[in-house]
Amino acid sequence: MMVEHRSALTVITHTVLVLGAVVLAFPIYVTFIASTHTIEAITKSFPLLPGGHLIENYLRALTVGPRDVGATVGTMMLNSLIMALGITFGKIFISLLAAFAIVYFRFRLRMVFFWMIFITLMLPVEVRILPTYKVAADLKLLDSYGGLIFPLIASATATFLFRQFFMTVPDELCEAHRIDGGGPMRFFFDILLPMSRTSIAALFVILFIYGWNQYLWPLLITSDQKYYTLLIGIKRMLDVGEGQAEWQIIMASTILAMLPPVLVVIFMQKQFIRGMTETEK
Repeated sequence: MMVEHRSALTVITHTVLVLGAVVLAFPIYVTFIASTHTIEAITKSFPLLPGGHLIENYLRALTVGPRDVGATVGTMMLNSLIMALGITFGKIFISLLAAFAIVYFRFRLRMVFFWMIFITLMLPVEVRILPTYKVAADLKLLDSYGGLIFPLIASATATFLFRQFFMTVPDELCEAHRIDGGGPMRFFFDILLPMSRTSIAALFVILFIYGWNQYLWPLLITSDQKYYTLLIGIKRMLDVGEGQAEWQIIMASTILAMLPPVLVVIFMQKQFIRGMTETEK
């Protein structure tokens, strides 16, 4: 009876998982199918089988671009990639240095500064977007890669995670390094940074997706078409008024927008899982 009960439970569990996967994957499948057809085929009767215009649609999106946007999907993907990588590396580097200073340097009001950083978790970009825009405008960062990246590179979450990890590092390592004549920054680069590899890899995945999916800040900070990110470009493709949206290009752009985050997760999934689950470094 126990065996039969477990078999039935396994079947039910797998059925639910398969149905869930189908529900999640079906919109992506429909998007891909639409990206392989002409606009006439899509608007006449929405097909559910691939068409013969896949290469044509994707090449046009990457090299020519849609009407009334002013930039190709290839250019917008490059802008999104520069922004995502800039935010990712900036957040990791600044958070590592901030956590290192808080844990290993003894200075007045050290914990006050840490809690000031931590409290910023309650202030997302949407809350502080107007003063942040004012500062960026005063620094002449509008319509620039610096404007897309610098206001978003501080991370209280990453600082907190690195601080917690650095606090688990034995003090004997620091003392031994000091006896050998090593300075603070050498200890940081030679000891702490290699030990933080798994945490850095896990944060890289999270922060890259965060940077790639930014919409509100790029929408506010950019008006020049050559700095449009891909998410902004897709929104512009939909704003056609009474005209006909180029659905085949929009769908192709949507599939292209999904590729970089998916590839990052696929190629870094082992490091991500290890960084999220390891307790013994």
